[in-house]
Amino acid sequence: MTMALASSKAFSSIFYALTPFNPSNYVLACSGSNHVNVVDRRRRIVIFGSSLALASSLIGSNQKRLPMESAIALEQLKEKEDELEEEEERNVNLFQKTSPSVVYIEAIELPKTSSGEFSDEENAKIEGTGSGFVWDKLGHIVTNYHVIAKLATDQFGLQRCKVSLVDATGTRFSKQGKIVGLDPDNDLAVLKIETEGRELKPVVLGTSNDLRVGQSCFAIGNPYGYENTLTIGVVSGLGREIPSPNGKSIREAIQTDADINSGNSGGPLLDSYGHTIGVNTATFTRKGSGMSSGVNFAIPINTAVRTVPYLIVYGTAYRDRF
Repeated sequence: MTMALASSKAFSSIFYALTPFNPSNYVLACSGSNHVNVVDRRRRIVIFGSSLALASSLIGSNQKRLPMESAIALEQLKEKEDELEEEEERNVNLFQKTSPSVVYIEAIELPKTSSGEFSDEENAKIEGTGSGFVWDKLGHIVTNYHVIAKLATDQFGLQRCKVSLVDATGTRFSKQGKIVGLDPDNDLAVLKIETEGRELKPVVLGTSNDLRVGQSCFAIGNPYGYENTLTIGVVSGLGREIPSPNGKSIREAIQTDADINSGNSGGPLLDSYGHTIGVNTATFTRKGSGMSSGVNFAIPINTAVRTVPYLIVYGTAYRDRF
């Protein structure tokens, strides 16, 4: 369209530059009987030639400009595609690097037989699912207290906790998790599994001190039982206060729009480097749907770093020892 308009402008300048055809002038000019007419004829020729050259240059410049503009647009599109590919590649690498540290937790209840004895685990009922992550190579697993609350409060020996994960070679296995320590005030718990010589891949711990609203974050977990699910978002807010399972307040919680649904609880919240910055724990749900509203929360990793070593050694948080 632009080229057609440019062409029409160029040729109109030719039409305006040319003097209307007059037979008498043409005869005089050809006969050479009138010096003025000869000069006028030369002027017309010069004007015509100049106008034609101008029209050609305008057409040529537009023809050159259009391919150049197209090339620039294509180059910009390619740069955007390259940026998207780089971002996707970073996300893929982050998931592949960190997902072996994430575990799948199943809360199981053993049914009683008619004789009052416990049945085997094949007939067990799955009461709920959650997530967790490998804390160290000794087999300690960090999760939310509410994920294993039934096991923690079991008085009849009916509850079990099944932990599924992969070792450093990528081999998947499952083990029974046993409670080592509990901190319901901060909705944290530590389980222990028998590694049996397998090498585990612990998470890389980050810090929640220098987080900034707007930075990217990644949640890995097992929502609704779908293992190793990655969701991506940003840090939406800092310093939030959310309720703990025992009714107390968890301070300095991280707010994110990365989806944290049922089954994500206990999994890690990661920064762009794959460092764990939080423990996914709660979400506001749309009324009647049970689905995340985009307002989700994680316990800051600094709280876990302060608490977990005491849970491993003493079974309770430091404040509960006295």
